[in-house]
Amino acid sequence: MKIRVSLLVLSIVSFLIAQQATAQTTQPVTIQFQGRVGNQAFQCDTAYSLGTPATAVKPTDFRFYVSNVALIDAQGRSVPVTLKPDQKWQYQNVALVDFENKSGMCSNGTVETNDRIVGTVPKGTYKGVKFTLGVPFDLNHNDAAIAPSPLNLTSLWWNWRGGYKFARIDFMPAMSASSKHDSPHSPTQKPQNTPSKPQSGFIIHLGSTGCVGGTQKPESCKNPNASTITLSNFNAEKDTIVADIAALVAQTNLAKNQPDTPLGCMSDSKDGDCTAVMRNFGLPWNEQSARQTFFRVAPKQ
Repeated sequence: MKIRVSLLVLSIVSFLIAQQATAQTTQPVTIQFQGRVGNQAFQCDTAYSLGTPATAVKPTDFRFYVSNVALIDAQGRSVPVTLKPDQKWQYQNVALVDFENKSGMCSNGTVETNDRIVGTVPKGTYKGVKFTLGVPFDLNHNDAAIAPSPLNLTSLWWNWRGGYKFARIDFMPAMSASSKHDSPHSPTQKPQNTPSKPQSGFIIHLGSTGCVGGTQKPESCKNPNASTITLSNFNAEKDTIVADIAALVAQTNLAKNQPDTPLGCMSDSKDGDCTAVMRNFGLPWNEQSARQTFFRVAPKQ
């Protein structure tokens, strides 16, 4: 009995020593995001004039997944951030950033919001941040109905083959009487008789397409559509990462839709409505180079 007690005490002491050693070699980090529409703070119940030509719209959703978060040290090396599991917003190396609050026309979402990533990094001085807009391949093709949070939201999931919607940013006309909008289409489905005249909204669902494989999970995707974002001159204590939907759709006509394609942009490489949006996400599109404009660094307010 005394031997068992001694072993238990030894295990507890070893655990505490390991915890203390970790605390001495790491530092906490919080990376904050802010949803913006140009110079305005994002709100579900506000009308905005967006795109080219300008179209009056109201948002119905604004959420995205980020993964593989790292800080950039003084030597330019990427140092991974270890995310703190919270059974809500963060799982393994994936986090959900959620700006909608189920108010106004954002009825597809949740009341709870999340504007930050919380974790630890080795102690040091850092000058930038790097992350992926998307879900890693090994987690992307699971079943959302049985996945852990935040990968359990079926509103952010197409199907096991297509995987998750890495970003969901949807709009409805500002004067629409409807308070709810959702698209039943997967990235490979096409609605019938899609007109080219002004539409009832514009949805942006970023995700992988062209995924092929066996009967269970895809082995590869022709278009992964996971964008690597690198932001220099970022200090986690002083700065925030702005996600600006006005910049994302700056060159897009939100009042029209290419005939015989899903409404808005569903990441289909044949859909011309995706051209400017995907390039502003930082994704080369149909052999055209890209420069992301969706994210930028700004001082905390």
